[in-house]
Amino acid sequence: MGFKTGDFPPVDPETFLRKPLFERTKALALHWVQFGFGSPKMIPATYVVKLVFLYVLAGVALATSTSGAGPFWDVAAWWHEPVVYQKLVLWTVFLEAFGVAGSWGPIAGKFKPMTGGILFWARPGTIRLRPWKRVPFTAGDRRNGFDVLLYLAFLATLLTAIVLPGVQDAALSAALPGNTSGLVRPALLIAPIVLYVLNGLRDKTIFLAARGEQYLPALVFFAFLPFVTMIIAAKLLICIVWIGAGVSKFGKHFTNVVPPMVSNSPCVPFKWLKRAHYRNFPADIRPSKLASFMAHVGGTTVEIITPLVLLFSTNHWVTLAGVALMVVFHLFITSTFPLAVPLEWNILFGYLAIFLFLGFPASDGYGVGDLMPGWLAVVIAAALLFFPILGNLRPDLVSFLPSMRQYAGNWASALWAFAPGAEAKLNTLPHRPTKNQVDQLQEMGYPAEIAEITMQQTIAWRSMHSQGRGLFSVLAKNLPDLETRTVREGEFGCNSIIGFNFGDGHLHNLDFVNAVQKRVGFAPGEWIVVWVESQAIHSKVQHYQVIDAALGVIERGHWTVADAVDEQPWLPNGPIPLTVTWTASPAATSSVLA
Repeated sequence: MGFKTGDFPPVDPETFLRKPLFERTKALALHWVQFGFGSPKMIPATYVVKLVFLYVLAGVALATSTSGAGPFWDVAAWWHEPVVYQKLVLWTVFLEAFGVAGSWGPIAGKFKPMTGGILFWARPGTIRLRPWKRVPFTAGDRRNGFDVLLYLAFLATLLTAIVLPGVQDAALSAALPGNTSGLVRPALLIAPIVLYVLNGLRDKTIFLAARGEQYLPALVFFAFLPFVTMIIAAKLLICIVWIGAGVSKFGKHFTNVVPPMVSNSPCVPFKWLKRAHYRNFPADIRPSKLASFMAHVGGTTVEIITPLVLLFSTNHWVTLAGVALMVVFHLFITSTFPLAVPLEWNILFGYLAIFLFLGFPASDGYGVGDLMPGWLAVVIAAALLFFPILGNLRPDLVSFLPSMRQYAGNWASALWAFAPGAEAKLNTLPHRPTKNQVDQLQEMGYPAEIAEITMQQTIAWRSMHSQGRGLFSVLAKNLPDLETRTVREGEFGCNSIIGFNFGDGHLHNLDFVNAVQKRVGFAPGEWIVVWVESQAIHSKVQHYQVIDAALGVIERGHWTVADAVDEQPWLPNGPIPLTVTWTASPAATSSVLA
């Protein structure tokens, strides 16, 4: 891999594209083992530049210069300042909501343009996805001027809270008598909180992109809790995020996440080390014992045990060790450049571990037992745990982000299968500021065959995860003409239509398909979506749907997760066992599944 040249699969494009789907999937999955996406080093370097200059340096400079807590290069002068902490959280929310943080750039499938976010959400006529149909005044799926106003006001109020100086606070002065920088004025946070909620009720995409499940509680704490209580509540928040992510890695999914993530890391230069995460490359690329160790010791154990230690430790050295471990943990994730590229989130959480637990240790009166009144800890924890618990029991009701299943491998997911030429119809979507990704690549100068193989690498990546084997099995079972179709990864396709995706299939579910169909008008059989829900924590199966864009859901069923995990990505033994629980009438499906 060079700086400007990537490691493209060593195939003859024209010959390769004539091969059967699963033969292509096998070749691309085996290539992924050693090279990942094969992106030139210029791509991760672009992310590093964005992270360092736009996020870290610009964010710290803005936070310190507007708070009298600088200068920004004197880290010792500001790292423990509460107002800087608040403003860095607000800066992260602003960048996420603007569209230049997570799910940005070519690793997330944004090639030309590299930004989604504001290009979609500040444009009337684009697709809007409401989270709950029962909420009044949210009907419809078209963004209007009011939605644009809500979104732009959200950005403006966030930026206002960042740039205005802090104000003195009695509770802060009592806890830190020497503090002169104050806190963000609580009144300035009311509008962002309200707009967070209003934007989210009108369009769940914006709420999820702005990571409302994590940052909205923080803003509420900033606005309404006295200083010491605010710090302790923030500790509860970050620990529940960590622990929730750790609990979500129980089961069989997460072990399958680690090998392709490590394979895609530009910071792992040795092919032998990448191959070591697979059982017996190239014959068997299921996860190895090393991958299991990395997943459940380096991942699950660290994310559950370390936060509990940090939450209750009153020993400086134990706390220091826990903080160091969590910082290394987040730096490791950052170094792998996962496909949703949550780089800013990981850097912020590394800083938060330092600020909260070293800057305000439990031994100095910032422990859970110091909350007054004592029952407040139970109330805060219960509120923070509501959606994670509900989402793990009923994943159909809650996005995997509020469920705290970020990058656990247990995702709602989809594959799209287009009849010949039908994919191009998506380019007729009105008000859409992008084209299909395969067309974006061609506009950047890639030959059509190279662009097509690049997009097929994304479905090979999906096949390396547990739900991918199930989705491919549903395709193989239901579409006898599968070899004539164009198969696409749903997450990437969704990203080019609504401007954001973070691995959440709820953003391209039946509501999304219906919204696209209303605008495009696919004929029966032209666009088939196989879609699967996340696995409930108490269940052994995942429930899938087969959706025809023109006809709606035409089949429902489930598969056993253990069967998906045990199979190779290219399904050498055929589709995994599927249990069909419902099908549409034969007359409705005869033209599709014939």
